[in-house]
Amino acid sequence: MEQPILYDLSTLNDFCIEVLTKAGVKLEEAEIISETLLFAELRNIKSHGIVRLPTYVKRLENAAVNQNAEMRFLENKAAAVSVLDADNGMGQVAGYKAMKAAIDIARIYGIGLVAVKNSNHFGVASYFSMLASKEDMIGLVMTNASPAIAPFGTKTPLLGTNPLTVAVPAKKGKPIVLDMSMSTVARGKIRMAALQNKEMPLDWGLDKDGNPTSDPSEALLGSLVPIGGVKGSGLSLIIDLLTGALTGTSFLGEVKNITDMSGPSKTSHLFIAINIGAFMDIDEYKERVDDAISKIKSLPPKGDNEIFMAGEIEQNIMEKRLAEGIPVDIEVVAELNKLALDYDAARL
Repeated sequence: MEQPILYDLSTLNDFCIEVLTKAGVKLEEAEIISETLLFAELRNIKSHGIVRLPTYVKRLENAAVNQNAEMRFLENKAAAVSVLDADNGMGQVAGYKAMKAAIDIARIYGIGLVAVKNSNHFGVASYFSMLASKEDMIGLVMTNASPAIAPFGTKTPLLGTNPLTVAVPAKKGKPIVLDMSMSTVARGKIRMAALQNKEMPLDWGLDKDGNPTSDPSEALLGSLVPIGGVKGSGLSLIIDLLTGALTGTSFLGEVKNITDMSGPSKTSHLFIAINIGAFMDIDEYKERVDDAISKIKSLPPKGDNEIFMAGEIEQNIMEKRLAEGIPVDIEVVAELNKLALDYDAARL
């Protein structure tokens, strides 16, 4: 098996921006999209990283995404709440605008909530929750997605993986970042296994008859296993009701898959920023988070395992890859170089 190729961040960033701009994306929007893709690579969330670039470009080519979207905030019905109509534009751009707006609102009112309608796949959810934590706020983000999970007790995919993320700043410690989908794994990991022609664990997916399978291609035709059984299924439904239903956009099986080029996916997101300073002294709160980290890490470990907080492993990998480079699988490099050829861009 061939080893991944190491690239520095700037090389991959230049590649993404060149391809996206040549595909018709505005430079400032291409920069946001590239940043989210490489954030995923840095944190070893490869299923949502640069491997997604060909699919995003194909959606632009097929006009499944509006490359000239005119995103607009609708008239507020309440001071701390806003709705962004993404006009079928790139989800990463909509997510960036929405979380930045939520942060601005939270500076005034203590909390900011922005819902997004008519959007698309926005990449790694924790990218957006961490925009808030970097501003000494708590960031909470959720999104609905195309049908992937069968409601508990059924075998028909209807619910999305519907990710949820919360990012909490610390003072001396690393921020606590929970980032989870409502399935055992994100569907992107199954797509990656299919791309690499690898088997997957049996607890990742079910075939179309509802039986466990190790074949990623069969799982992509079937459904994903929800976390915690009925609990994950229930959480997925609630997130759909807080995104698609709340914005009057698609929900419960109506969101199109990222690989469906037939038209807009009509994805919805929810972004919440909580201004810690509206509740208590920010440094005091962050010190309490540090205390929580210390208390948990001082507990007797199970076996020889090191104790990690949510998001800590990803942060460690991020620091290492910023210093040493980002490994990209050879199969992914081949796909990206095909894309570069199509757009007369520099090859990796």
